[in-house]
Amino acid sequence: MKRLMCLFICFAFLIPQAVYAEGDEAIDGVEAKSCILIEQSTGEVLREMNADDELPIASVTKIMTMLLIMEQVDSGALKLDDMVSVSENAMSYGGSTMFLEAGEQLSVNDMLKGIAVASANDGCVAMSEHIAGSESAFVDMMNKRAKELGMEHTRFVNTNGLDEEGHYSSARDVAIMSRELLKHPKITDYTSIWTDELRGGKFKLANTNKLIRFYTGANGLKTGSTSEALCCLSASAERDGMQLIAVVLGAPTSAKRFSSAKSLLDYGFANYGIKKLAEAGEEIADADVAGGTDSTVKAVTAEEKSLLMKKSDGVEPERRVFVNEDIKAPVKQGDVIGELQFVNGEDIIDKVELKAANDVNKKGIAGIMRGIVLGFLI
Repeated sequence: MKRLMCLFICFAFLIPQAVYAEGDEAIDGVEAKSCILIEQSTGEVLREMNADDELPIASVTKIMTMLLIMEQVDSGALKLDDMVSVSENAMSYGGSTMFLEAGEQLSVNDMLKGIAVASANDGCVAMSEHIAGSESAFVDMMNKRAKELGMEHTRFVNTNGLDEEGHYSSARDVAIMSRELLKHPKITDYTSIWTDELRGGKFKLANTNKLIRFYTGANGLKTGSTSEALCCLSASAERDGMQLIAVVLGAPTSAKRFSSAKSLLDYGFANYGIKKLAEAGEEIADADVAGGTDSTVKAVTAEEKSLLMKKSDGVEPERRVFVNEDIKAPVKQGDVIGELQFVNGEDIIDKVELKAANDVNKKGIAGIMRGIVLGFLI
């Protein structure tokens, strides 16, 4: 009996075991080659595993395609009601499609629906040709943007993520471009659609991201699966003012990519929260101005500041205001005139520049003389 038990134990050790680690710690519930969890507003990493491994990412590639589209829209170079003509080349793409026909015209709005919801390969090519003239020129734009964002483990070869040699990214880089895409708030109007339709109801859309329907707060972003990439996902969700992004690459099944992403998001929402430290443009102090038409100028925060807090820490940061003491006119709106610090004891947790809320012109001769006279009268 003892011999039998020993053989059983030895045999058990010979069975290949799936090990998913975060540093030296296992990540419960994650079954994938690589993953990362970040908070969107700060970019802070909450969990990661093999996050810099270069892997095929399938249709998660379309996050960069959508990012370039949204940048064009938000800059005014492209309008959502602009019409996009479909080429023979775009029509030829298979896999996930919106069944475009050569010569057909659809709006940018409808193309975005097809790409975000139905993962339309043909829609990506049509949009790339519309924006850059050709898919290859658009791919150059994708790689340039990736470099600008600091995506060090990424190379794009196409716009849609179909398996192709030399096309890869990493969980960390996918999180970077996902975070950048979410800076365009309108994108979630598309990525959070569960079902919709095109062509006057003739073509039905159903989101490939099942978390949109079944996970509270889910609002994006993109699924992907090919024989080489296996099952991938960049999942975003927002609760109580905190937006999380969970990236899962190389999950063995579709169900496991969703359960892995859900496990990461659950961990983030259970353990972290966002505390708003300051609003953008918040009035903090009146700064004295020497020799100006006004004696003071409002010091306002240059940007919004939020703090990612571990719920168990209970940190309540205090504010320290520092305003320059030698401000002399003229002052231009936007000039840096101080700093707002957020501190815990003696530790500076974060800080934000204080800027002048408006111009203050320099006093002319008449103004100076008037001040002298008023001084004597007082």
